[in-house]
Amino acid sequence: MGKKCEVKLHGMWASSYSKRVEMALKVKGIPYEYIEEDLSNKSHLLLTCNPVHKKIPLLVHNEKPIVESYIILEYIDETWKNSPRLFPEDPYERAKVRFWANYIQQQMIESKSRVIMSDGETQVKESKEYIEKQKVLEEGVKDFFKGDGPYTNGQNLGVLDILTVATLGFYEVQEQVFGVKFMDPEMTPFLYSWVTEVNEHPVVKEVSPPLDKIMGFLLYFKQNRPIYSNK
Repeated sequence: MGKKCEVKLHGMWASSYSKRVEMALKVKGIPYEYIEEDLSNKSHLLLTCNPVHKKIPLLVHNEKPIVESYIILEYIDETWKNSPRLFPEDPYERAKVRFWANYIQQQMIESKSRVIMSDGETQVKESKEYIEKQKVLEEGVKDFFKGDGPYTNGQNLGVLDILTVATLGFYEVQEQVFGVKFMDPEMTPFLYSWVTEVNEHPVVKEVSPPLDKIMGFLLYFKQNRPIYSNK
């Protein structure tokens, strides 16, 4: 019999949070078994291992569960110390990366959620605020590009590349479905070119679902979402 796979990832094909972890595992060259979760009928293992949030992704390493995508990314880089590293070795550089990683998670994803959960004038307003937050990110991450590659980690994907492409990578399909701007090349030209480059990385292309499948998923979501209002 073959050796039992020591790494298992429970995820969902359309989840950007799952895709973060898949990208990290592939960048690090870590063999893993992927297990698709039915979020309408979650597995007993998922509910047992993540009793607080009951959400994917769930990474199981040697029967030890790790939850929350960003925590999983840190765990992967700290456990498998081979190159390429997802986070910088230098403590100061690592602290800067963590700051902008938290900005993406706390500011940009929350803002994006308000866009996709709203409609009409509210949605247009939220879209503009979302792009304003992208402008802040654009100015903040320029310092990480040293001219030795198109990614924040030189020739390899780092954690900021992974988080940014997982958040912004499907902006064109999202714009078609929701009818508002999710990225503006004129407002954020540097961010636009960065996302375009990262989208072409072989690892990103390998884990990304087909665009028509994403389109169908988003159309279904749009028809069934609760509408947010900031009034």
